Amino acid sequence: MRPMKKLKKFTLKSFLKLILVLGIFGVLTVFLLNLMVINGSENNILTLNEAQSQEVDCILILGAGVNDQGFPSPILRDRLNKGIELYQANISNRLLMSGDHGNLNYDEVNVMKKYAIDQGIESSNIFMDHAGFSTYESMIRARDVFMVKKVLIVSQKEHLYRAIYIAEALGMQAIGVAAEDISYSGDSMRDIRETLARVKDVFTSLFKPKPTYLGNPISIQGDGDITND
Repeated sequence: MRPMKKLKKFTLKSFLKLILVLGIFGVLTVFLLNLMVINGSENNILTLNEAQSQEVDCILILGAGVNDQGFPSPILRDRLNKGIELYQANISNRLLMSGDHGNLNYDEVNVMKKYAIDQGIESSNIFMDHAGFSTYESMIRARDVFMVKKVLIVSQKEHLYRAIYIAEALGMQAIGVAAEDISYSGDSMRDIRETLARVKDVFTSLFKPKPTYLGNPISIQGDGDITND
């Protein structure tokens, strides 16, 4: 019986060591991949004044939540305000609203377009990507559906690192301007999700899966109302 007890003790001890090693390796991998994404994108995040010297095909505003009354969440509102400010600064006369409109009961992009129209922007200059179900899908659809080659992305800074990284990995030239630096409810959980999402999208950008939908090309230089539904 004694050899069996020693074997069990050895097996448990070895198992716990393995778990510890794997845990350290996992944390180190997450840290290094996040560092790679952040360092690789940092210099492409500009101020509004710096962005004025850039030529881009469009200003891409990434979707976030909308409420049941059809109003943008505070996070999305701040992205929209910054995108509209960039548009009004004549950095580009094309806005691309990319978000989730996967079913009739949830629609980010029409809320985004209406918000911009209410701020005085012409409807024909606002394009909607109804199938921007993730940051990766927003980027690959900007490239393949809307034929964007150089893009200015608007989101919160923590999200911009990943968005720019993906866009560049897909062969686009990408810069970003961050929405105002404001604290929101649930920031801690969002930071954790974003940390993990950067790791996921390093591999997504490497393997480049097809998006959920593609569809026919729609030139960003055309009439945005063609994307109305």
